[in-house]
Amino acid sequence: MDFTFTEEQQAAVEASGAVFGGVAPDGVPSPALTAGAVADDFDRALWARLANADLLSLLLDPAYGGAGLDAIALCLVLRESAKVLARVPLLESTAAALTVQEYGGEETKAELLTRAGRGEVVLTVAANGRTGHEPAERAVSARQDGDVWVLDGVQTAVAWAHGADHILVPAHTDDGRTVLALVPREHEGTVLGEQISTSGERLGELRLESARLAARRVIDAEGAWERLRELLTTGTCALALGLGERVLEMTSAYTGKREQFGFPVATFQAVAVQAADRYIDLRAMEATLWQAAWRISTRASGTGGVGAGGVSAGGVSAGAVGAGAGGALPVAGDVAVAKIWASEGVRRVVQTAHHLHGGFGADTDSPLHRYHAWAKHLELSLGPAAAHEEALGDLLAAHPLG
Repeated sequence: MDFTFTEEQQAAVEASGAVFGGVAPDGVPSPALTAGAVADDFDRALWARLANADLLSLLLDPAYGGAGLDAIALCLVLRESAKVLARVPLLESTAAALTVQEYGGEETKAELLTRAGRGEVVLTVAANGRTGHEPAERAVSARQDGDVWVLDGVQTAVAWAHGADHILVPAHTDDGRTVLALVPREHEGTVLGEQISTSGERLGELRLESARLAARRVIDAEGAWERLRELLTTGTCALALGLGERVLEMTSAYTGKREQFGFPVATFQAVAVQAADRYIDLRAMEATLWQAAWRISTRASGTGGVGAGGVSAGGVSAGAVGAGAGGALPVAGDVAVAKIWASEGVRRVVQTAHHLHGGFGADTDSPLHRYHAWAKHLELSLGPAAAHEEALGDLLAAHPLG
């Protein structure tokens, strides 16, 4: 397998390392020590540093001040951000900006993209529907009334909604199409309630009551929501991978210095075997993540052999052969596999870490309890592995392997 990244992607990792190197997980607000939300807003100082390092414009075209990179580069940076529990809407804002760039009108692009890349405008996405267990696009209806669109419905658990300037909302039309509406946070006909995630961060319950939007603020293009959803999901898998890797590193360091019977507990076979199992989980999470990110990138670039990210088709997956971006299954199949490993893998890694840390892992003096809370939020965001396995089964039935 060939997981070689391009020089540009590696440069993005180095830049993110410099930015996130100054973030101390011990300083991240703890939900166990805070009543209600841990903070009113995301980390604006860190957001400014990301903007100064050009990490908010990675996927934007040079015309908007961006680097023109792909989903693989974004996932590499997200992986680093999760290791320090970075409290910023990097995934949501980047994914929304890319969607506007690829599918939005020229006026909206000119208004938002350059400013989004500089961190002056913050975007987020309503991706959880009314309950978190239904397709997000079914939670809101959209209908045209002359030259405006009218939106009605509820989206729950909108990440970073209270700090965002605009929320990209999927909605369904009467004829079964899905549109994406760019709704300002403060807009007539919108009500933003407060919810709190397991990590203690503020989420938003967005209620739309005959909210009227100009046509230029609604993306009515086939495939836009599907692409945005796949990028959000794959980015969440990258966050799960980075968090899991950091937790296993913490566990290795702790068991290497913690002694029982005069020996480090890391030398005990039972401890080593459990850590090895979690290492295998992380490597599977990594392989499936890059496969999904590569498929997204190559589909966007229209290439088949070497993807836009520079990871070869043969290197990423021996089964990734065929037309277009390779593979007998649609991109959704690779995303489903990545979700299966990420949702279960991050849970297993944190559970094992708690077990091997003993009671110290649950102590609020240890940063592990913060990682546990964030891991649970990521697991819930990804959804149960069984649901993804069922979706994968449906895809395999519809696209039998030859």
